Formats: sequence, C-alpha cells, structure tokens
Amino acid sequence: MSELIDPFGRAVTYLRVSVTDRCDFRCVYCMSEHMTFLPRRDLLTLEELDRLCSAFVRRGVRKLRLTGGEPLVRRNLMSLVRSLSRHLETDALDEITLTTNGSQLPKFAAELVEAGVRRINVSLDTLDPERFHEITRWGQLDQVLRGLDAAQDAGLKVKINTVALRGVNDEALDDMIRWAHGRDMDLTLIETMPLGEIGVERADQYLPLDEVRRDLERRWTLIESPHRTGGPARYVEVAETGRRIGFITPLTHNFCESCNRVRVTCTGTLYMCLGQDDAADLRTPLRASESDEPLLAAIDEAIGRKPKGHDFVIDRTAPMPAVERHMSVTGG
Repeated sequence: MSELIDPFGRAVTYLRVSVTDRCDFRCVYCMSEHMTFLPRRDLLTLEELDRLCSAFVRRGVRKLRLTGGEPLVRRNLMSLVRSLSRHLETDALDEITLTTNGSQLPKFAAELVEAGVRRINVSLDTLDPERFHEITRWGQLDQVLRGLDAAQDAGLKVKINTVALRGVNDEALDDMIRWAHGRDMDLTLIETMPLGEIGVERADQYLPLDEVRRDLERRWTLIESPHRTGGPARYVEVAETGRRIGFITPLTHNFCESCNRVRVTCTGTLYMCLGQDDAADLRTPLRASESDEPLLAAIDEAIGRKPKGHDFVIDRTAPMPAVERHMSVTGG
C-alpha cells in the first residue's frame, strides 16, 4: 500500500483525530463560554472513526493522537482505543496517544494503559486555583491534579502543555517548570493560535515564545536538544532539572517545512493544514461504500492538496480570527 506523500515530498505519518467537539471546560483561548456544539447525528460513530483511522494506518500513518474538545467525554471512547490497539499489536502503528485536559483521568487512566496508551499530553496553564478557574471558566484545578496523580500511578508518561498568555500566566512559567520537572514531566509551551471567535481580544493574550525564551534564559541554562516526538515542538534541556521544555511557535517561527501531520474532525472532515481552510469530506466516501477504496482515494486526493504552510497571524486590526473554526472543532 502506497504511503501518503504531499506535493512537497513530506511523508504524512501522524494523524490527529478529534472524537468530539464537546468539552467540560471553556478555556478562554479555545472557545467562547456559550458554545453551540455540533448535533450528535453529525458526528462519526466510534465504528466509523475506527475504520477511518485504520485506513490512514494502511496508508503509512505511524502515530495516532486522539483529541477533542475533551476526548474522554466521548461516550464509550475506551472501546475505540481498545479496538485501535490491534494496530499496535501488529506493529502497523507505533503509538496511540491522547491530548486531554486531565479532568477525566481519575476514571480512565488505568484503562488507557490497559488499552496500549503509554503517554499522554495534559493541557494545564497555571497552578493557581483561582487563575485556573478564570482560564478554563468551568474547570477545577484539584480535579486535574487528581487526574495527573492517577495517570502517573497507572504508569502513563505525562507531558504538560501550557499556552503562554500575556498578563495571565507569563509571570508564573518558572513555577510551572519547577513543578512539572519536579514530577518527572516535560513541559511544552505553546503560542495562542488565532482559531475561532472566543469573545476576547487575542492580541491582548498573544505572547511570542522567543520573548519567553529570552526571559527564561536569564534564570535557566537551556541547551538545544535533538529530541523529537513527531509533533511540532522544538526542545531544549534545562541543565538545572535534567528535563525538557518544548516550544510550539506557529506564529513567531512556524514549523511547516517538516510538517508530517493532518487532522480529521469528529465529523470526518480532513484538514491538511491547521491554519488553512481547505478541507476534504471523508464522511461521504466512508458511508457510501463498505469498501475502503473510495475512502482511500479521497485521502490520497486530499494529501495531494496539502499546502506548504499556514497563514496564521494575530492582527489587532483584523475583525475576525485567521481561521473561523474553533480549535475544538478541528481537534486540539
């Protein structure tokens, strides 16, 4: 079976799949507080998600990440994870991972390990309970911390994802580093991305990570690291802790030249680039035939349109975000 090679010679080996647009938080940089979610009938069934992911595995995808919204609020999600783990057993897939806000980990951490998941990313932007509630609007920090305890107790390797927000958590990033590294967790910092109308001014939130790095270097010894996880982060090792900090910089220094990933929404829409609106409908060919051939043909055609890079920009004068869809729709 042929691999997925885009027009610029990049092999697509990493698929991020949103299993739901719903979330039990309403993070200020991700969605508005009063979101209108997709009708449940529009979502792919778990069986359809399995078939779609498996088609990508047939085309050479080696890493699969389940996202949302919050993926663990999708009913019976663990049945999908257990089913997809068959590709781990045959060595067709290197890993299944998950990005989560941590709220549901007390319930599901042990099951994830049993299903073959070995590492997860947990989104956490502050250790201050009041500030955490302000950022997530609906979240409770102690619930997430219990989830992290459950994940590590179950044997999951955890990486913390922190969105750097000016005037919100920029003064507490040192504390995040000490805390995460003290718990044997790497930390990745992320620039806020201009996706979807969220009810606040993104230009006020935006904090360039080159500015953050210069500030961190006043107190920490940062050593360039060759470490890669297959995602967009570029890593440094902190000499004082022996652990890593990742930087995901879609605005200041994009990582498009090495992009190996595509995203599928919970409705079966394939986005070849997070920062572009061009998309391909995979739900129609998926449902049109019991054969996977129409689906594989649609995937091949779409990868042939994968762009060289995105057009992300945060502009205070622009009336709309760079991309109108919310991150929770595309998949975090």
